[in-house]
Amino acid sequence: MKFAAACCITLSACMAAGCAHLPAYDAGGGAALATPPSTLGKSGPIASGIDLAWRDPAVRPADDLFRHINGKWLDTTPIPADKSAWGSFHELADRSLDQLHAILDGIDPATADADSRRVADLYASFLDEARIDRLGAAPLAPLLARIDALRDPRDLPALIGELGLAGVNGPYAFSVDQDARDSTRYLLALQQTGLGLPDRDYYLSDAPQFAAIRADYEAHIARMFTLAGQGGDAGKSGAASSGGEADAARAAGKPGAAAPTPQATDAARRILALETKLARAQWSRVERRDPVKGYNRMTVAQLAAAAPGHDWAGFLAASGVPAGINEVNAAQPSYLAAFAALAGEVPLADWRDYLRWKTLDSLAPYLARPLADASFDFHGRRVSGTPEQAARWKRGVRVVDANLGEALGKLYVARHFRPEQKARMEALVANLLATYASSIDSLDWMGDATRAEARRKLASFRPKIGYPARWRGYDGLDIRRDDLVGNLLRATRFEAARQLARLGQPVDRDEWFMNPQTVNAYYNPRMNEIVFPAAILQPPFFDANADDAANYGGIGAVIGHEISHGFDDQGSQYDGDGNLRVWWTPEDRKRYEERTAMLVEQYGAYEPVPGFHLDGRLTLGENIADNAGLSVAYRAWRRALGGIEPPVIDGMTGEQRFYAGWAQVWRGKVREAEALRRLKTDPHSPADLRCNATLSNQPGFYAAYGVQPGDRLWRAPEQRVTIW
Repeated sequence: MKFAAACCITLSACMAAGCAHLPAYDAGGGAALATPPSTLGKSGPIASGIDLAWRDPAVRPADDLFRHINGKWLDTTPIPADKSAWGSFHELADRSLDQLHAILDGIDPATADADSRRVADLYASFLDEARIDRLGAAPLAPLLARIDALRDPRDLPALIGELGLAGVNGPYAFSVDQDARDSTRYLLALQQTGLGLPDRDYYLSDAPQFAAIRADYEAHIARMFTLAGQGGDAGKSGAASSGGEADAARAAGKPGAAAPTPQATDAARRILALETKLARAQWSRVERRDPVKGYNRMTVAQLAAAAPGHDWAGFLAASGVPAGINEVNAAQPSYLAAFAALAGEVPLADWRDYLRWKTLDSLAPYLARPLADASFDFHGRRVSGTPEQAARWKRGVRVVDANLGEALGKLYVARHFRPEQKARMEALVANLLATYASSIDSLDWMGDATRAEARRKLASFRPKIGYPARWRGYDGLDIRRDDLVGNLLRATRFEAARQLARLGQPVDRDEWFMNPQTVNAYYNPRMNEIVFPAAILQPPFFDANADDAANYGGIGAVIGHEISHGFDDQGSQYDGDGNLRVWWTPEDRKRYEERTAMLVEQYGAYEPVPGFHLDGRLTLGENIADNAGLSVAYRAWRRALGGIEPPVIDGMTGEQRFYAGWAQVWRGKVREAEALRRLKTDPHSPADLRCNATLSNQPGFYAAYGVQPGDRLWRAPEQRVTIW
């Protein structure tokens, strides 16, 4: 299950209980917090914080600051073979991975505490490739046998629930979230899932690129079925579905060595047809961004009436939902209704093949090498353009991070996060909040009634920095050094039980939804909190030895980005208590939407991949956050200077260093296949646009670099979007 309501600084680098509190802050009248200390006045030379080695002086900043600051890096740095993209976030993520690797290698299970031993044992189970290869597809046998036994359509909902508890990506799934209209309680939610390709457009678009991927996906399904000894429902044999010695022998060969069987090819065709039907019924990512449209609280009986013919109560019971829980949020009700109709129309044999495929696809990375390699060959190489699979130790670290994240994070923080880093971050956050308060007071498009509510919301923001104050425990989770798939199944069920146990309990406002070792940050509208894991508090985002300007252009803008999510097109629909309600006047909302519509138009005109424009509606929230965050970070930096003009360092004025700090944060490049995938799935704009498109709306950037009409980054004043 996943946390559904976070707005992150990036998705590309992603892959946690308690928090640090800031002192009370009066959002209505300025800061009740000290202005963060400035680097001005320090003795000795001050580092600019800008990596000058990658600057390309042949590119004018007024034409392309992204390439001016990063040009030599872009020209000389290849994307590593095991990556679909590479840049500042990825460099830090790899550094974190190396640190976690060293921690894992240093754990002695004989003397470690229980959770550290679980961490070491899970890692060891992934590294035991010889044993995994000997097993072939055998770990799937119990799940496949359960699917084989499906003979009555009325049993389909319970089977979907059981497989979901095993981590199988079925046609719909549940999560436990805060009730969007009552943030003091938890609510069960049902969401659309179940596609094997990245997005519904991959199934529905007529573009040649997507048609080719569909054809390759169908071939991939047939290949995987053949490797796993699965002939599909029309050609099953006992040995093929058992996952025993015959499968292990087959899986010992090179992926693709055996031609897909006719039965597997037929099953693949029917599975693709079924997933296409699901895709037609699904909501687009733009529709799913609407929190009001996605809030449909109803009883289970009402759900059964809205999506008839499917035993929703049976699904919930099989998923482990406690008896007596009688309310759900149907996040995409029209999809659930369409699925319920499909469940009765599609032959049961097709559902069996579909669920076999979902099981195999979900667990293939943890099976014998031919299956894991074939899975990567399609999802990694074909869909994202990544030439090579990551080293096994890297994949093993990520498995531990995904399943025992806080146990690993506790070890990471003890070794790699210093108290002074947290203290400095607290001061930066305080100054950004104070600057936002001043911005609210000066907005010309916000009236007094909305302004008062906005102040209250800002005053109730809760920052969490570095790591949880109360760590999650894993007591009762059975992890064995010789049972990788079993470990993952038990970990998935353990997490599902943890989430379900929250129903009917007070909301845990100390919970984290990212691990401290994650290079990212997020805003959670239902908690009204901004969260900054320890791993992002490093150069180029934050350097304690560098000049303030670069830090404010880096981590300052990240902080501003997350705060502004509380007031973007989605977050602004939640009040200071985290409840979805109307707190804007209609006039203010209209003026706000006029400005955000300009951002939709601006970003929608960009064409990152030839023939494919950026979706200005999908990326609107992140584009608002980038533009507002950078604008407020600039004013926060000026505020921190206390009226003292910054010196020239490395030939750059303070203003130039601020914007250069922003530009180097977004240093990065991406493979074309991955760029296309992100255009369809990622609510963030591409890195170069996050840099340059945002700068084209910033008055301070025009002054810092003397941008004039005719320069590539010039936008006429009436076209520039200023929100905060």
